[in-house]
Amino acid sequence: MGNDIRRVSVIGSGNVAEALALNIAAAWGVELVEVVARNATRGEAIAMAAGCDFVAMGDEVAQADLYIIAVADRAVAEVAKALELGEEAIVVHTAGSVELAALGEGRRGVFYPFQTFTAGRAIDLSDVPIFIEGSDEATTEALEAFAEQLSSKVYRAESRRRREIHLSGVWACNFVNALYGVAADVLHEREGLPFEVLQPLILETAHKAAEAAHPAAVQTGPARRGDTEVMARHEAMLEDKPALQVLYRQLSDVISKKSK
Repeated sequence: MGNDIRRVSVIGSGNVAEALALNIAAAWGVELVEVVARNATRGEAIAMAAGCDFVAMGDEVAQADLYIIAVADRAVAEVAKALELGEEAIVVHTAGSVELAALGEGRRGVFYPFQTFTAGRAIDLSDVPIFIEGSDEATTEALEAFAEQLSSKVYRAESRRRREIHLSGVWACNFVNALYGVAADVLHEREGLPFEVLQPLILETAHKAAEAAHPAAVQTGPARRGDTEVMARHEAMLEDKPALQVLYRQLSDVISKKSK
């Protein structure tokens, strides 16, 4: 096979599996041959949308050059062990914080798209960073060539580096989204206002950060200005929510120190 990846099988029925299946199905020069999953309802829906076969987990899988295991982190090793694949096939997982060694022996790798995925929400991978790792140079080169058919941003990243990347993503995505939820709850519980009031602010903040050389350059707010009077007033307003009061103080401290 060399470095030529033409036939691909996606194993899983979660959000990452769905996004990969749809992008691979639309890619030039690559054939998505099947979606393999335990969840038949979800797996069949993804396979239908991608125009490929569905195979129930445990049944015989098709011959492919690349098998992408896109399942929950804790299930990667179990699924990899259960698969019976040819020696020349490349097997990869998509997890940011799972070691390559979890896949066992053979041509193994990691194919980590650095993006947030939600069921039913279409994601174009052409501008999404994809981090790859291979068990040997030939496998790495094959994965690079395949990744470049889906994205213009392909990087090599071994397990330690990938863990750091994943951590940064938790800060930039998961924690930020949780704070959106806090803001929405505060606004609704205290003043009965809907989330849409915050949406223009959220979009402008994200746009500014994305366009800046560093987000700190466009930081605003009382902590950035050193306005201790406003910050003290805000903390007092959160006396009925001590956890949020502590979080407000800690985040303000981070902003204040960064601004100096």
